[in-house]
Amino acid sequence: MNDAEGEAAVRIARKVVDAEARHEKVKDLNFPETFSEKRGVFVTLSTYPDHDLRGCIGYPEPVFSLEKALVMAAQSACHDPRFPPLREHELKGIVVEVSILTPPQMIKVSDPKKLPERVIIGEDGLIVEMGPFRGLLLPQVPVEYGWDVEEFLAHTCMKAGLTPDCWLDKRARFFKFQAEIFAEEKPYGSVVRKTLK
Repeated sequence: MNDAEGEAAVRIARKVVDAEARHEKVKDLNFPETFSEKRGVFVTLSTYPDHDLRGCIGYPEPVFSLEKALVMAAQSACHDPRFPPLREHELKGIVVEVSILTPPQMIKVSDPKKLPERVIIGEDGLIVEMGPFRGLLLPQVPVEYGWDVEEFLAHTCMKAGLTPDCWLDKRARFFKFQAEIFAEEKPYGSVVRKTLK
């Protein structure tokens, strides 16, 4: 994903978010050709300037074209069940961030205690699956909270509704993925590629 495509993704997500908050139909979305490829994507909305989470929804698996997944994720981020629906008066006080994901890869270890050796903070996002439970945290989350790898594993378990130490259970399956992250510097402002290192 080059910087121009990353900027296009954020501008498109912003158009979709604005239309959704105003209860309007979104129109005139010009997608780069590469957006027809299937990709996982998340759209994150944060308050500005405090950068408190306001909504974050996405599709970790590359099951939809990026253009379709991006629109659906942006619409859904306005209705994140953890928060009230996004209202029009909030639009000037939020920034839009888009994370374009690599396909998740299962982390194979003989002993769950070796899991921390296979995860890199600032590079990997995590998905845990155990029975009917599933949780995901994007690569930027442990960086923002200053977590080490074990804390990251524990919080991913809790995101799935599991106990923090479930990562030591052999039945828990972990997957990792990477993300290219692009975000508005301020509401409707310039778009930058975010590096986590």
